[in-house]
Amino acid sequence: MRNGMVLAIIAAVFWGISGTLGQFLFQHKGIDVEWLITIRLLISGLCLIAFALLYNNKDVFNIWKNKKDAIQLILFSIIGMLGVQYTYFAAIKHSNAATATILQFSGPIMISIYMALKNKKLPNTIEIIAIILAVIGTFFLVTHGSFASLTITPIALFLGLSSAITLAFYSLQPKKLLDKYSSVVVIGWGILIAGFIFSFVKAPWKTTFNWDIETFLSALFIIFLGSLVAFYFYLTATKLIGAQKTSLLTSMEPLVACLLSVIWLKTPFSIIDWGASICIISTIFLMSTNKKS
Repeated sequence: MRNGMVLAIIAAVFWGISGTLGQFLFQHKGIDVEWLITIRLLISGLCLIAFALLYNNKDVFNIWKNKKDAIQLILFSIIGMLGVQYTYFAAIKHSNAATATILQFSGPIMISIYMALKNKKLPNTIEIIAIILAVIGTFFLVTHGSFASLTITPIALFLGLSSAITLAFYSLQPKKLLDKYSSVVVIGWGILIAGFIFSFVKAPWKTTFNWDIETFLSALFIIFLGSLVAFYFYLTATKLIGAQKTSLLTSMEPLVACLLSVIWLKTPFSIIDWGASICIISTIFLMSTNKKS
């Protein structure tokens, strides 16, 4: 159990660092969001598929033999995987890693609302409290309590909330695929297809920035430790301690992103921002204790 908890915490820390390094590259090194997403997806996807082939995973090509499953995989790749990657990193570019990560963590609330509408049943008491906290937290995070102005740009708010919506889609849509095929295969193909499609938007060999040691190491961390290693640790932790405890421990991600953004990149973060962040992050704890979620 201890190993699973350690792996989940490391995954959360790596994701939090990855978001902050993204902010550093966008704001200080002039890296294009589109280029970083393309290179991250392509390399991560290729490595995951290679990993599956190395262990003779029969699902690698079987998933393409069923037309319905293939269509679902492509939808997951474009709307889920590519959608959540682009909106999250674009939100970081237009605001900061802390705000973007916290807004994305309202994703479970989106799932709760969707499931309530789908089942034509009102959310239970815990879910209602979580939704209210998420709304209050988001309101104060983006307005500081003033209806007259936003503390972040409208495009940053749109991208942050879009990241939460695409995260909800990413979490719900591939359920049948994950029940039928290996998670490494589903995620691997999803990442690789997304990278291939986005390479038409920004080819990985077309760079408009100058490489230096900081740029290289930051990009290397995002691609490998922030993607491949974090994903593998998260999956392993889920198997060892279950999804509920793993999701609770990965709520450290926005905390890491906030601390790094404030301490390292000197991102302004007021008491109101911290209070709003606690409101949103606390919804993860509420939803995790809700047996009907």
